[in-house]
Amino acid sequence: MCFARWTSFFDRMKKMFHGLLLILSTTLLVASTEAALPSRAPNTSLTNLPANPPTFGFVTTNAFGNITFTNPVAIRTPPGETNRLFVIEQGGRIAVIPNLAAPTRTTFLNISSKISGGVPSDERGLLGLAFHPAYATNRYFYVFYTTSGTLHDRLSRFTCSAANSNTADAASEVILIDQLDEAGNHNGGDLHFGPDGYLYVSLGDEGGGDDSFANSQRLDKDFFSGVLRIDVDKRPGNLPPNSHPASSSNYSIPIDNPFIGATNLNGVTLNPASVRTEFWAIGLRNPWRMSFDPMTGQLYVGDVGQNTREEVDVIVKGGNYGWNYREGKIQRPGSGAPPAAFSAIDPLLDYDRSTGSTVIGGVVYRGAQLAQLSGAYVFGDAGSGSIWMLRHSGTNILQFQQLLTEFGVVAYGIDPRNGDILMANQSADTIKRLVYNSSPTGTPLPATLADTHAFADLVSLTPNDGILPYDLNVPFWSDGAIKRRWFSVPNTNLTFTLNADSNWAFPTGTVWIKHFDLELTNGVPASRKRLETRLLVRNAGGVYGLTYRWGTNTTNAVLVPEGGTNETFTVYDGATSRVQTWHYPSRAECLTCHTAAGGLGLGFNTAQLNRDFDYGGTVTNQLRALSLAGYFSNNIPPPNTLRALAHATNATVSLEYRVRSYLAANCVQCHQPGGGAPGNWDARISNPLSLAGIVNGPLVNATADPANRVIVPGDTAHSMLLSKISRRGPGQMPPLASTVPDTNAIALVTAWITPGLNNYQTYTQWQVAKFGSTNAPNSAVTDDFDGDGSSNYQEYLLGTNPLLASDVWKLSLSTSNGLAQIRFSRIANRGFEVQGASNVTGPWQPLDLPANRPLPSAVASPAVVEDSATNAPSKFFRVRVFEP
Repeated sequence: MCFARWTSFFDRMKKMFHGLLLILSTTLLVASTEAALPSRAPNTSLTNLPANPPTFGFVTTNAFGNITFTNPVAIRTPPGETNRLFVIEQGGRIAVIPNLAAPTRTTFLNISSKISGGVPSDERGLLGLAFHPAYATNRYFYVFYTTSGTLHDRLSRFTCSAANSNTADAASEVILIDQLDEAGNHNGGDLHFGPDGYLYVSLGDEGGGDDSFANSQRLDKDFFSGVLRIDVDKRPGNLPPNSHPASSSNYSIPIDNPFIGATNLNGVTLNPASVRTEFWAIGLRNPWRMSFDPMTGQLYVGDVGQNTREEVDVIVKGGNYGWNYREGKIQRPGSGAPPAAFSAIDPLLDYDRSTGSTVIGGVVYRGAQLAQLSGAYVFGDAGSGSIWMLRHSGTNILQFQQLLTEFGVVAYGIDPRNGDILMANQSADTIKRLVYNSSPTGTPLPATLADTHAFADLVSLTPNDGILPYDLNVPFWSDGAIKRRWFSVPNTNLTFTLNADSNWAFPTGTVWIKHFDLELTNGVPASRKRLETRLLVRNAGGVYGLTYRWGTNTTNAVLVPEGGTNETFTVYDGATSRVQTWHYPSRAECLTCHTAAGGLGLGFNTAQLNRDFDYGGTVTNQLRALSLAGYFSNNIPPPNTLRALAHATNATVSLEYRVRSYLAANCVQCHQPGGGAPGNWDARISNPLSLAGIVNGPLVNATADPANRVIVPGDTAHSMLLSKISRRGPGQMPPLASTVPDTNAIALVTAWITPGLNNYQTYTQWQVAKFGSTNAPNSAVTDDFDGDGSSNYQEYLLGTNPLLASDVWKLSLSTSNGLAQIRFSRIANRGFEVQGASNVTGPWQPLDLPANRPLPSAVASPAVVEDSATNAPSKFFRVRVFEP
């Protein structure tokens, strides 16, 4: 726990009669207030909302008309671009479509004279392409091909022409790896830069059958049968590769690669100087196509089997995937027993020859058009022609479904404009697009907002019975829109389960409604325009979302197409005007944000709802009102003792806590353990800053500058969280639903970085400053160096000197008019909680008082918490201090 030990002071209070009268008076007041609060009613009006949206089958269409490609094997787009597409032809050409809005093709690179193979029945050829993360400035791209003449598997860098962005300089080749290959098959050859900025290379086992060349379980031989991870930028601190005829000095080895210094594999002793430290994972037969999930950073590989099983793997650092002792999840027939020290990772999925014979690794769908596939891995099998979607929990398959059959598909890619899945089809020599068919199954969605029956009066937005309004402490940034919110639970026997610091549980059938207005002249309420009303429906599988656009209508709104849409408005800021694009989200985008990790109903949690709300003239705490109305399955703690987010404008609360509140409202759906983001930092407000990975937190990819971190105290230039919330376009955060930067949030985070964090110290830094080192005698967290009764960690939290016994934080207790007055000094940016008990041994309970709310103060100040009398003969008090 990150709490200090208890600082305890206690005293006996004599009880006075008028104190009891005060309690009685308060009770009567509460009773009269409760009578005015909303009573719970069932909602019977939203019956037109189906439990699940209608579903479609799938077909493919030619993605770019009649444009053809000869034996296409990969589809790529440079990072940050949205209007170009590159198609790799196995015979040695890279074609480019310069303008996807008006597609034509031209040749970007032709190295066919260097290539062996290149026809569909041959596994050789130009096989892979990856653009450097900084391609826009350095123009570097990387290819993998099999050479003519003596066969080699070659990884090379080329440079795009400075004069023509649609032409590469064929003479610019720089060879990184040039591996002799004794067979023509099992070449792998796929290339991708990971979210860490390193280049990943898939390699087959060199060919033949049964691992003829004994490469699959070797780290100290050649570059085969695995996935490499190399640093093409040669960042400071990384290592040169161990000597090998195929390697070069044109790359380095990331210092955290898993096999650096390895001395053993499967019980066989290794010489670390002979280990191919380029390996990230081993034990793959022919990892033909692989891809990274752009949201989670997971690396998927389709590994082609031999005679019995095909497999899909999620590649992890140092993983051994079993070939050639194993094929899929079974022992390879004829392999014999593996060594006792052998250990392999099971594939995510494997299947036998009755299902397919040549797995083709695919992509995770993060596009806008096909909500049915949101977050699913889409891949196929060239032998059976099957194209599937797969969802998993990390260890278990949650859904494995065939979408359609199409022969000839050998690779998958993404349309950079909208995230559509593209397929390289060698049978048709075209690029295909995956789309819905025209035959929906299931109950249609309400076509208009009126058809949902959410509102009794659409002009005034008066909801039907059983649909209650609510508000949040810190709204999600929505480009300056003004929002109103309601929720509904269909039956009164259905309840929420409140959790103080984690997600609530919601019953199936819960519906959240959010309405958006935009002031077309800032600061002028009369200029408000209705934009959209969204509904989010809780079902057995999670949630689905609907968006209704008002357009020019003021009495009804129309369902937005599944893929979403955009609209532009002229917005006036005083004497100036600007054009603002408003994005109506797709149903897939709803699922991207409304994640299970984030609680599905974003904002519907304790820290957001713990605030007062005006229920038609009666103002009271929302949590208390919902509890009294019977919406919770559990007895909720007193709201004054629960956490609440603080709005950016609440200057009484510490700057740090306001920043953390902003992050909890805008980033937590992805940035937390189990969330979709590949980063390491945690946006949950319940996690202390010292454990959140925010201050000096490492980045997944610090390619641009090794000094970059999530937040660097006193350094806005290297604080990438600030950079990402400040930009709009590629790399912006949050990644969806915004085209206008939140200038208030930017100013808030900037002020926190400097000067707010200029004097920030972790306990370790404080320990070194006070004691000289982290292992000095009596300097540990629970030690009391100066013997004043406060642990070192308490002194760190309270700002007292751990070397000086006379420097103590003081707590006092007095009585006045039947009230206990607990007095102490609030320390800025520290949480304080007064607890009471009728016995010094407890049980201790936080006092349910507004003055005792656990909000860290912006400044140091005297504090008084007054506790009313009870019938107990005595009462004891103590104060908990904690890191927010």
